[in-house]
Amino acid sequence: MNIFHICSKILTATYKTITKFPLKRPCYHPDFFSFGFMINVANLSFSYSSNNTIVFPSFSLNQGEHCLLLGSSGSGKTTLLHLLGGLLRGYSGNIQLDNAELSAFSESQLDSFRGRNIGFIFQKNHLISALNVEKNLAMASYLAGNEVDNEHTNDVLAELNLAEKRKSSVLEISHGQAQRVAIARAVMNNPKIILADEPTSALDDHNCERVINLLLELASRHKSTLVVATHDQRLKSKIAKHILL
Repeated sequence: MNIFHICSKILTATYKTITKFPLKRPCYHPDFFSFGFMINVANLSFSYSSNNTIVFPSFSLNQGEHCLLLGSSGSGKTTLLHLLGGLLRGYSGNIQLDNAELSAFSESQLDSFRGRNIGFIFQKNHLISALNVEKNLAMASYLAGNEVDNEHTNDVLAELNLAEKRKSSVLEISHGQAQRVAIARAVMNNPKIILADEPTSALDDHNCERVINLLLELASRHKSTLVVATHDQRLKSKIAKHILL
């Protein structure tokens, strides 16, 4: 068993831990389907328990459109990102990505859809310490069912000024470089949607500016829809559309 298979099993186990909620039957509402939107959310709510239900506002985003999810800690920003990315199931209402209703997918179909269409940037980088920088990016292609393209991997690393670090252990690079590796991994498969969870909250003003500009530049280059969950007020002037939770 090679290292990719081992890491794949680890990541699959992690996903199963996160997604231990019962799968709902597909629920379709004819008036909901507005073709052309990259993200369409309607009447969405999610319950962690009988007395802990989060109700989300309905919203739509076109391809290449960006938005901030704003709200205080505990308002549901990370929960909404996980719902949009299919990491949480068992919701009420509708989540439609690129004209596909997420609740209609089986687990294996959702894994494939997620790998091909969604790039995640988590609060923690979740880089695999057993793999070097180059192989952490290759893992994104492997998990999406794509052939590992070393030339493309090197191009993405060069795009983020990481070419000279491609053979480095992720334990030997700086925090800022690790964050860029995580961003590179998120765009490896040219995703239609990029979901970023608090990417700037722990950064000073200079690095906050650098990271959000980098995300916007990459989203524009890949024609991706960017959704950023944040309580960082510095980002309000960078992305015009705000959704308050």
